[in-house]
Amino acid sequence: MVDTDPTLPKGNILVIDDTPANLHLLAEMLSKQGYCVRLSPSASLALKSIQAVPPDLILLDIRMPEMSGYEVCTTLKTNAATRDIPIIFLSALQDSIDKVKAFSAGGADYVTKPFEAAEVLARIEHHLQLQRLRNQLIAQQAQLIAQNEELARSNRELEQFAYVVSHDLQQPLQSVTGFVKLILMKSGHSLDYSTHEYLQQILDSGKQMQRLIQDLLTYARVGKSPQVLDPVDCNAVLAQVLTNLHMTILEKRAIVVADTLPVVQGNETQLVQLFQNLIANAIKFVSADSIPQVKIAVQRQAQNWCFGIHDNGIGIAPEHLKHIFEAFNRLNNTRQYPGSGIGLATCKKIVENQDGQIWVESQVGVGTTFYFTLKGSHEPPSKSAEIVL
Repeated sequence: MVDTDPTLPKGNILVIDDTPANLHLLAEMLSKQGYCVRLSPSASLALKSIQAVPPDLILLDIRMPEMSGYEVCTTLKTNAATRDIPIIFLSALQDSIDKVKAFSAGGADYVTKPFEAAEVLARIEHHLQLQRLRNQLIAQQAQLIAQNEELARSNRELEQFAYVVSHDLQQPLQSVTGFVKLILMKSGHSLDYSTHEYLQQILDSGKQMQRLIQDLLTYARVGKSPQVLDPVDCNAVLAQVLTNLHMTILEKRAIVVADTLPVVQGNETQLVQLFQNLIANAIKFVSADSIPQVKIAVQRQAQNWCFGIHDNGIGIAPEHLKHIFEAFNRLNNTRQYPGSGIGLATCKKIVENQDGQIWVESQVGVGTTFYFTLKGSHEPPSKSAEIVL
């Protein structure tokens, strides 16, 4: 629905016709309906008038002595400034060839003389309404483009800010933890119990802050450069991840099972980050009396591969699912389940930067499955056996 101001003219209409009687008839009829009407008895005068002030709609006679309506229409449609003006042809001929030529030249409609006033008014209002809707859509698209550009600029600035702040924080933090270590090394034996505990808490907090800074740097770096997607064997990615998590898997006695994984189009370094974050979470977020069990499955979906990383962990409450990929969103006690709260936000950025999607399904006390899609590659995987660890 397009709102119009009732105090303003309903539209600016130019009538081009070499017959004075037709001009006056149309002028009187349209003026009574609230339209602003301009009249032109010749094609050359009309083109000059249109160049000066483009109308909202044109009523154009086909048969004129110096220049036909078809030629006028073609001229207007080849000009970027006037090609979107709707043109309704007027003709005393009912020849279908004329109608075909009219629409081929770019006409929006065709009315045969003698015409019914109600018909002409209905056609005019119809095309003006379409034009208003089109202009509104163009304005909304321009606004959306501007907003998207502003959002992209803001995101770039935010990523740059996070990178600079995180990088600059590391040096003073390393100094703090370094001096605490020196005090404990040189004077730890002479300190009372409370002082020793305070210093240890400072050191532990410093280490936690360093992990947070490293995670924030990782998050800021993802998507910082244009992505070059190459064929990546996910079996090799998984092997690297399992090597990286070897001690954690042994300590937790975790069971990790995987299907044969495909070759995808992606960034290998970031895919290692993705799999490692999700598998590490699957191992970490289990109850104290449970052995972590992780299953990596994959299914083909048209041109993509859909991966699922299933666990038997503590699960996620339904009200938290929609916020799970937000940075710094922590749902659990930091002492029992340490972490920065940036890992899943980083996973989301990695997947989306590689033209995929990521989502989660979970049931409290039963387990969680993180799904994500990646573009397929035509290269075959290097392994054919399932991985069981």
